[in-house]
Amino acid sequence: MMSDAFGMQERCPAAMSLFRAGEGINAAPEGVSSGPFLVQMILSSRTEGEMTAMRAFVPPGVVTHWHSHPRGQLLFVLDGVGRVQREGGEVTQVRAGDAVWFAPDERHWHGATPSCPFCYLSVQPVKNGTAVAWFGPVDEESFAR
Repeated sequence: MMSDAFGMQERCPAAMSLFRAGEGINAAPEGVSSGPFLVQMILSSRTEGEMTAMRAFVPPGVVTHWHSHPRGQLLFVLDGVGRVQREGGEVTQVRAGDAVWFAPDERHWHGATPSCPFCYLSVQPVKNGTAVAWFGPVDEESFAR
């Protein structure tokens, strides 16, 4: 399961938990993006219907590989300027305060523009033990759409 690459836990915390800014930030696993970026796992679970959530810190020019989420994904832009695209759609620029919904199993990617970092919060529910399926890298042709 590709979500294991992010060190997913079996369940979300059973009681109130505080995740301090700057704590628990680690490198994203290799093979999920065009370059390195940092993540702070906030909620981590493999349990059906629970939520996973992470804050990502993406340097200029780095984008995720194509991926999808079995129950969809809400992406909320915290800082910077990013780009998002669903398979077959236009590349769209997003900025701090914007929110993007990707429907269940909708193949997409997101990442930073070439000149600006991008920070976002992503939230996605678990289905059949995973919250994400990873595919191949984004090619230059996708950027031109």
